[in-house]
Formats: sequence, C-alpha cells, structure tokens
Amino acid sequence: MKNFSQSFKSFWADEDGATAIEYGLLASLIALAIVGGATALGGSIDALFQRVSGALDATAPAPAP
Repeated sequence: MKNFSQSFKSFWADEDGATAIEYGLLASLIALAIVGGATALGGSIDALFQRVSGALDATAPAPAP
C-alpha cells in the first residue's frame, strides 16, 4: 500500500504534462489571433484589390478586332 501512495504522490507532483498543456493553450491563442486578424483585414484587402483591378481595367488598351 505504501508503494501505491508513493506512486500517487509522485504522479501528482509531476509537472511535465502541465507544460505540454500550456504550450497547447498558447498555440491555440496565437491561432485565434491570426484568424481574427485575417478576418478583420479580409474585407479591406479585398476592397483594395478590387480598386486596383478596376484601375488596371480602365487603363488597359482595348483589344484589337
């Protein structure tokens, strides 16, 4: 019985798994920040490309018949 109690105490004191969980949480928060930033900037970047495309279409020479 003493062996089981010592094993349980060493398992409870072991912090190796906590480090892995912390890295996982950090990675997920970084991923959320990237997705949120891309979503917020997506509309304005799309509008910019649409303006550039319109400007290029307006200055392009007409195709020859």
